[in-house]
Amino acid sequence: MKKKQKTKGEKKASGQYRWAATVFLLAVALSAVLSLASETMLAGAGMAAALLILALFIGVGILFDIVGVAVTAADPKPFHAMASHKEKGAKEALMLLRNASRVSSVCNDVVGDICGIVSGATGAVIVTQLQKVLSLRSVLFSVGVTALISGLTIGGKALGKTVAIKKSTKVVYWAGRFLHLFHR
Repeated sequence: MKKKQKTKGEKKASGQYRWAATVFLLAVALSAVLSLASETMLAGAGMAAALLILALFIGVGILFDIVGVAVTAADPKPFHAMASHKEKGAKEALMLLRNASRVSSVCNDVVGDICGIVSGATGAVIVTQLQKVLSLRSVLFSVGVTALISGLTIGGKALGKTVAIKKSTKVVYWAGRFLHLFHR
């Protein structure tokens, strides 16, 4: 009895389900690691350390958003030229560009969303600490801090998207150079 070969459409659908499952598992694992790291760093941390951790999560979310957008906007031609001259990071940049949809999904959706969630949780810890210190119980204070965190994140990502589109070649080049450090 002959095995029925999968059609092109069936293979594509199977690959999409596999990718969705991979992204799901990656998101769960990365979220657990970042949440654990955040909780560990915030336990007993002072206000300055908590604010630094918050800024770190917001910054990482913005940085990954910039890379995700730049990868979808960049032209591969300069990287082919760089690769032919054996420039460090060019092969890695081309790998990012060949997998632009997946790279964008991981950078923008997985890492960006997780950083947003963890920064929100970090903000809640900061609000709790400030309310104890300042003897405040105002809902408006909590709403204000949450709104500020959201504004910084969204505003930073909006500015980052502009940079990512205008400077996509440079962004992808530096992402490739960074990845090159791990391919030795």
